[in-house]
Amino acid sequence: MSIDWSSLPGGFAPKLQEALSGSETATAAWQQVIGIVSGTRLSPSIWQTLWNLAQEKPSGPTAVPMWFPDSDALQNSCLAGWMAVRGDRSFEDFRQWSLTKRAEFWSAAAKRLEIRFRSAASSILKHEPGSTKADWFPGAKLNIAESCFLAEPSNPAIVSAKPGHPLRTISYGELKSQAAKIAGSIVRAGYQPDDALGVVLPMTAESVALYLGIIWAGCRAVSIADSFAPPEIANRLRIAGARAVFTYDVQVRGGKTLPLYQRVCDSTELPVIVLPEDESTLQVTLRANDRSWNEFRPEGQAIEPHIASSDAVINVLFSSGTTGDPKAIPWTQLTPLKCAVDGLVHQDIRPGHVVCWPTSLGWMMGPWLIFAALINRGTIALFEGVPVTEDFGRFVQDARVNMLGVVPTIVRAWRESKIMEQFDWSGIHVFSSTGESSRSDDMVYLGSLAGMRPVIEYCGGTEIGGGYISSTVLQPNVPAAFSTPGAGLDFVILDEAGNPADEGQLFLIPPAIGLSSSLLNRDHDETYFADNPKCPDHGTASGTKPSPGTLLRRHGDHFRRIPSGYFAAGGRVDDTMNLGGIKTSSAEIERVLNLVPGVHETAAVAWSDGGGPEELHVFVVCHETPQADTLLPAMNQRLKTDLNPLFKVRAIHPVDKLPRTASNKVMRRLLRDQLMKQP
Repeated sequence: MSIDWSSLPGGFAPKLQEALSGSETATAAWQQVIGIVSGTRLSPSIWQTLWNLAQEKPSGPTAVPMWFPDSDALQNSCLAGWMAVRGDRSFEDFRQWSLTKRAEFWSAAAKRLEIRFRSAASSILKHEPGSTKADWFPGAKLNIAESCFLAEPSNPAIVSAKPGHPLRTISYGELKSQAAKIAGSIVRAGYQPDDALGVVLPMTAESVALYLGIIWAGCRAVSIADSFAPPEIANRLRIAGARAVFTYDVQVRGGKTLPLYQRVCDSTELPVIVLPEDESTLQVTLRANDRSWNEFRPEGQAIEPHIASSDAVINVLFSSGTTGDPKAIPWTQLTPLKCAVDGLVHQDIRPGHVVCWPTSLGWMMGPWLIFAALINRGTIALFEGVPVTEDFGRFVQDARVNMLGVVPTIVRAWRESKIMEQFDWSGIHVFSSTGESSRSDDMVYLGSLAGMRPVIEYCGGTEIGGGYISSTVLQPNVPAAFSTPGAGLDFVILDEAGNPADEGQLFLIPPAIGLSSSLLNRDHDETYFADNPKCPDHGTASGTKPSPGTLLRRHGDHFRRIPSGYFAAGGRVDDTMNLGGIKTSSAEIERVLNLVPGVHETAAVAWSDGGGPEELHVFVVCHETPQADTLLPAMNQRLKTDLNPLFKVRAIHPVDKLPRTASNKVMRRLLRDQLMKQP
């Protein structure tokens, strides 16, 4: 492997050559490289070549970090500041405190974030050892939306842009006023606290104000991805018991105008309140029972926030399990505390930081973005378009984004097109990646787009309100690896015999704020606790000793410990999959694909060739010999119309029959094994 040393800025070549030749290990070589070129803008190809040259050295017993904590992280990060106040000598001190004294940790977190309680709690935590229930901040009264407006009213709360349009900024004061007025309109329309209101909207400044207004009024936002087909929208509205729906008239994405209002109309007879995509005139004719946004929300009076208990539900989100119906997961007024703490400890969101994460309100990262950014007094950056275009790259540059979140599929597209390499992303302080398993080379590429900044891996779930495993800016950043349990939440890895192991199924150790305590449409204990072992006396991820009798909580992810105590994700152990960052289940996919003419039955599995994002493979039993050239497009068309146009079958595999257990369950793991054995 070679490099054109003359292409480097003057004076760098001999220093880099000496660093690469004189270092004994890859880690030492790369650390010297980082020190030499720090602050210099190099092309991603040069970064990649330097990285590869360093990897030619022996790796030693440790995983090789792509980034090392710098003076800014060690002195100015949110986590360093909190540790300094506590007097912690190391991150390990802080981590042990957050995991062994959880009530004390979450109490301190609420104080540090200045969560506004109208009435104080009688205690911090009520929890009996061995119980699956935990009562956090019992007796407290609040409206969590108030804690989203603690920054100076003149500070920017949202910066947004449509493709080809200039940046638009909304201040904290303006956003608070809008939310309070929207809440007034909701109340005047006859909706009561705890009513469920559907939200089928992309992430825009208006939808953020609406979301916060629903919470301000004491109602429940029912978050539904704007990409879902009518049957899936209808199912989610039914499960949540929605009384009305908010949506746009149309949605413009990638130069196409999509009929969002019509899709909602095809899914429900509930009254629909329709926002105009062009901010002025509706592009559709409304049904008699529906109302325009301007009619629903004339210039009215703001109202005071509805104050309720800490366990009051503010949001219903959906996450697929291994049965046909998605799990309906309530977020309470305390779930945003989990979002905000993760943003502080792991993504290092500082006051004034601009935070961008391409997402939607129907994925947990949409609400997460709102709370993590605003409660930490940051600025939400919203691009109203697809994130694989030049317009998005220019938006990140012009908005001076400091924390950019991604799903690995997006990074792969950027790497293939090189489209983002033309922009100045020097404002980026940290990246974060979630939704799918990452590939290390993709994450090194991502870091190089901003001069080799860290990529915080972040894995969790809707039923957690954030992450259970992540990284921090106070630890060396290993690409595609996790360095620590999430703040305030520990886990254990068990092998198939139920013993602590370096590789196996990951179980959470409750209690912690953010963990769900109920589901709207199935038994919570059966879903997360049934037949689980109790936590072993040793073998937790952090080495902590849990309370005796603590019952483990099932999550369903496979993990392995790699050198230096880091962790790597290994996908799902059940039949749930992540496709493009959206969690779905085999049952949902198969229910749709079994309707394709000529298909007898299917088995859907997700598989990644060589690591990285999962792709959908379908094993199919047909009534007659299948024709792959017609069956594959037919399946993808069915997914597009009946489930989600973002889901696509990568390949079909005709079989005579599906492998089954004695109880007639499809053995999808055997099918995954077949894919792994293919050349």
